[in-house]
Amino acid sequence: MEQNENTPQIEQQAATGSVEPAAANGTPEVMPSLEEMLKEAERKGQEHYDAWMYAKAEGENIRRRAVEDVSKAHKFAVERFSNEMLAVKDSLEAGLAVKTENIESFKSGMELTLKQLSSVFEKFNISEINPVGEKLDPHKHQAISMVESDQPANTVVSVMQKGYALNDRVLRPALVLVAKAKE
Repeated sequence: MEQNENTPQIEQQAATGSVEPAAANGTPEVMPSLEEMLKEAERKGQEHYDAWMYAKAEGENIRRRAVEDVSKAHKFAVERFSNEMLAVKDSLEAGLAVKTENIESFKSGMELTLKQLSSVFEKFNISEINPVGEKLDPHKHQAISMVESDQPANTVVSVMQKGYALNDRVLRPALVLVAKAKE
């Protein structure tokens, strides 16, 4: 039997159990030592730990950015509305600055400013609640008094202060006088 120079090494590895059956090409496959397997496992463990730490840090950064974005959204949510309202304020100030005794010109300026304000309200879906003649709705109206009237009971007779809704959500209920049945 022919021995090659690796035979004593192969026999030693076979004795320690670190030799696998011969590969297809005739050379034996050497099984890694326990130390090598431990080092490889530690390396993979470190890689997984690093990947986990990176994912954790990335998740924390995303959460922090989301909190900042929500904070900015709350802080600047009314920016567009505020810019539109500045024009209304400027009109009011300009009307007050006019030195005229003519009530008609003052009234005309106030009407134009009111139209400008109504335009801003329309642009931002703010609508009036003016319920004269409607049935009392406690979700939209606040009754401050009941008065005798020819109208059916619980019908709004008079509006003391208009209410307002933003996108169909009540900002301020209308203050109303409600009809009560005649005695």
